[in-house]
Amino acid sequence: MSVRRTIPSAAASLVLSLAVGTGAATTLTPRTAHAGEKVNVLVLKEHGVGSASSAQSFIDRLMGRMAAVSGFEGASGKYQTSRRTAAAWIDEHDPAFGIISLAAFLALRGKHDLSVIGKVDVSSAGGRQYHLVSGSAKDLAGCKGKKVASDHFDDERFVEKVVARGEFKLDDFDADKTRRPVQTLKAVIEGEATCALVDDAQLEYLAKLDGGSKVKSVWKSKELPPMVVVAFGTADKQTAAKLKKNLGKVCEGAGKTPCAEVGIRSLGAASDADYATVVKAY
Repeated sequence: MSVRRTIPSAAASLVLSLAVGTGAATTLTPRTAHAGEKVNVLVLKEHGVGSASSAQSFIDRLMGRMAAVSGFEGASGKYQTSRRTAAAWIDEHDPAFGIISLAAFLALRGKHDLSVIGKVDVSSAGGRQYHLVSGSAKDLAGCKGKKVASDHFDDERFVEKVVARGEFKLDDFDADKTRRPVQTLKAVIEGEATCALVDDAQLEYLAKLDGGSKVKSVWKSKELPPMVVVAFGTADKQTAAKLKKNLGKVCEGAGKTPCAEVGIRSLGAASDADYATVVKAY
């Protein structure tokens, strides 16, 4: 059975996946940023779909709003979806802040001394809950020993320790590491894989695909924390405190449209304690 529909077009899917969260980086800052200076902000949303360039104007407006409410001279963002390319950008541009997917935050926090200053409420970014889906298996046991497709298998540690929490390991499956979200969905719809590990955004989109209604969730993870707003270890503490205090204002008033353009409902303050459970699991 073929899948005739595709994931939404670049700009739309970027917004759907939290455009701001997919790897926006800014290219303007000295290593330590102070109020009144320009700052670099990394935005990294892994497993997003769509092109980075199509979202750039949305990212720029959001960064402008963030700078306005926090007293920065300016902030800028460049959309990315890859941890590898984001790492190269970090090395070159020394960002002060970031808006980052949960898995990437857990992987990068130690190396870059990341501290949580906020959280992101997004419309359809995915990553809050994971599901094993299948058209034939009835439960987790029915997936074990069978071919299971997922574009999330690139981070084995995150899947086993944070998503599965000991309920399964990749070695329990004939793991098929797909490269794109839609490729994962196609594999399970067309019967190339017995099951697929998907996030909540993929599960929602699955029902819109030809044949997708026959594929159901047979296991689900606990709900996970949202995307993280972080301060890098090199960020000035007073500047970070000011941004944290003003995060709630970013999507209010004049910021409502820029936030909506990138799929953000709100930004709010948070702390390391809000993510302590997943940090410990990881």
